[in-house]
Amino acid sequence: MELQRLDIPDVIVVTPRRFEDDRGYFSETYNETVFAEAGIGARFVQDNHSCSLQAGTVRGLHYQSLPHAQGKLVRVTSGAIIDVVVDVRRGSPHFGQHVKAEISAEKGSQIWVPAGFLHGFITLQPNTHVTYKVTDFYDAGCDGSVLWSDPALGIDWGIGQSDAILSDKDAEAQSWQEFSSPFLYPPA
Repeated sequence: MELQRLDIPDVIVVTPRRFEDDRGYFSETYNETVFAEAGIGARFVQDNHSCSLQAGTVRGLHYQSLPHAQGKLVRVTSGAIIDVVVDVRRGSPHFGQHVKAEISAEKGSQIWVPAGFLHGFITLQPNTHVTYKVTDFYDAGCDGSVLWSDPALGIDWGIGQSDAILSDKDAEAQSWQEFSSPFLYPPA
């Protein structure tokens, strides 16, 4: 596996090797030992799958607070996304900063998003399927979101606010100024 740390080094793009022949390819998408050696000591407890029918669908910026904070290993099984991750760990040298990466089924790359980060993506193709492993179970009481297009975050999503396809939850999310991060750096 190829591991690429982004400008926020706790966020890692993971690209598994593909073994191709005339039938297609085989790829090992997760290996506990390799991930642990990269500093990703995650224990995954749940797998999720989203399907976005149209390009320009924005999902995020989401988080799940303590005591059920989630780390996520995100991959695309069909289509492509721009994945956006914002560091919201109070005391972090990267607090309020974001990184982006293109993740696609064609390339087979994945992105590791630790707990303590906002996470979202925009679909680049219709019928995009995103799967992700998470390190804690979903808990509605810990679920939250920050407005994806808040200018204070300075994220260029490559789409205008009126052109984005959003859920009501994402359209009505709290602003960055209203958000009080429950996460600390380093984690307690």
